Amino acid sequence: MSTLPPRAGRRCHNALNPLHSSVYFSPDLTEEFGGLGIEDARAVYFAARGAALGAAGAGTVTATFYNFNHELVSRHLPAVWSRVTPAAALDARLRAADSTLRRVLGEETVASPEMAEAAGLALRAAEACTRHARPLYAAHADLPVPEEPHLAYWHAATLLREHRGDGHLAALLAADLDPLEALVSHTATGKGMAPRWVLATRGWRRADWEAAVERLRGRGVLDAKGELTEAGTALRAGLEEATDRMDAAPYEHLGADGVARLTELGRGFLFTAAAAGAFPEDLVGKG
Repeated sequence: MSTLPPRAGRRCHNALNPLHSSVYFSPDLTEEFGGLGIEDARAVYFAARGAALGAAGAGTVTATFYNFNHELVSRHLPAVWSRVTPAAALDARLRAADSTLRRVLGEETVASPEMAEAAGLALRAAEACTRHARPLYAAHADLPVPEEPHLAYWHAATLLREHRGDGHLAALLAADLDPLEALVSHTATGKGMAPRWVLATRGWRRADWEAAVERLRGRGVLDAKGELTEAGTALRAGLEEATDRMDAAPYEHLGADGVARLTELGRGFLFTAAAAGAFPEDLVGKG
């Protein structure tokens, strides 16, 4: 039985994950990989996030990333590994994380006692993450912890993000949602990626999106206007609850006080980063 308030782990994840993800929107990541000869934005993303898996091919990355069109992934993998090694990609990503966090948080925050405290709490939570059936988490768990607190915090946020993400994929499979159906139904909540971002970054076409909408209507998940039905709302809520159960261990390990403090610190960093323009303004929404 949980010792934490309801959805405490989810709230903590929601405080940490966006700051981790800001690196993938950062011009610093583009610059680092451009210096390695990788210019295409999708190739940069696949190399930066997938490098922990080694020189993985398209099949592995499609499986572990879940919501990308395999055709898009195949255009860049394994070809990208002929231009950059996984080790070099990981180094470039960490350099981009360093420069991004310094820019969006400021040097004072990066060097603050609060950052060191947050790094310690997040790393302690990650001690209870488990490797089995969690390939992206397990691959990142084999990486060394950076010495500087802001990078240790980012690394721990990566571990916690991928741990929850791997569990979420299991929940999506159990709910019989294919990659695009998962995206469409999440967007319909108003909290998911806007359709224009999905179509621009995930390799899907508008016809693919509309076909997924029709499948979800046929299942009673969406109504005629593309909004979630009562059953669809329950489906999405059940997905998050199932993910919470599979992701409970890190936060139970940290304890209620630690989770509350890490959430407080993470939100503070997140608000600072958002105010500094760390995220695209139109990333989330139904439009």
